Amino acid sequence: MMHIVVTGSSTGIGRALVQRLLGEDQNVWGLARTDQTGFKAGQNGTFNSSMCDVSNWEQMERAAQQIAAKWKHVDGLVCCAGSHGEVGPAVRANPSRWSATVRANLDGTFNSIRACHGLLVRAPRRAKIVCFAGGGATKARANFSAYGVAKTGIVRLVETIAEEEIQAPLDINAVAPGAIATRLTDEIIALGPDIAGQAEFDSALKQKAGGGASLEHALDLVEWLLSPKSDGITGKLLSAPWDAWQGLGEHVGNLVRSDVYTLRRILPEDRGITF
Repeated sequence: MMHIVVTGSSTGIGRALVQRLLGEDQNVWGLARTDQTGFKAGQNGTFNSSMCDVSNWEQMERAAQQIAAKWKHVDGLVCCAGSHGEVGPAVRANPSRWSATVRANLDGTFNSIRACHGLLVRAPRRAKIVCFAGGGATKARANFSAYGVAKTGIVRLVETIAEEEIQAPLDINAVAPGAIATRLTDEIIALGPDIAGQAEFDSALKQKAGGGASLEHALDLVEWLLSPKSDGITGKLLSAPWDAWQGLGEHVGNLVRSDVYTLRRILPEDRGITF
C-alpha cells in the first residue's frame, strides 16, 4: 500500500487517477482548488484532501505540512494540475494572463515537487514523481504559447531534477497522455476557432465525439511509473499512446545515460543535411 499525492485531483485525469488508486486500496491525498467530495476509498486505502492552489507557494507549503502531520512519508507524487489559460496568438496575448498561465502550470509543478520532496526522500522504497507534459512540449502549438512553454519547461525541470538526484532513490518522469477528452477539450470548444484556431477547434470536436485517446492507457502508464517495474528509469518524457513503455524496465542500463525520450536539439547531420 502506497502513500500518493495527486495534484489537480478534482477534475479530469487527476480525478480519474485518484479514483483508480483508491479502488486499489492505496492511500491518496488530493490537492485541488475546488471541492473533492465524492471519492470512495477501498476497504484498506484512505482519502485525504486539501484545497490548494499549487501555483501559490505558501498554500502548497501549508498543504505539505498538513500531509506531514498525518503521513510519515510519501511514496509518489503525481502532478496533474494545469490549465490552458491564455489562448490566442502570442503577439496579441494579454501579458498578465500569459504569465499567470505559465505560473499555474510550471510553478505549480515545481512548487509541488519542492514542497513534497522532504516526504518523498523518507519513503521506504524508491520514491516516484510523475509530471504531466504533452500539449505543446514536443512541438510548437499555435495559439497555446503559454501552455506549451510551461509544459516544455516541465520536461526540462524533470530532466534537471533527475540529473541532480541521480544518486538518490528517486525517479522523476514526465507523461504525455495523448489527446484525451477532458475539461480542457471543452474549453477549446467554448473558445471557438477564432481564438483557439481552426485546427485545434476541429481536433477538440473530434476528441469530444470519439472520446480521444485512451484515458485508461494514460492511467496505466502513470501506475507503471509509480511501481517498482520502472525503478531506475528517470528524466524521461514518455507518451502513453505512442511509446512501448511497458517493456522499458528491461532496458534501464541503456536508458540511464542516453538522450532517448528527452528534449534535444536536432543537428543537420541528424537529418542527413549538409550546410
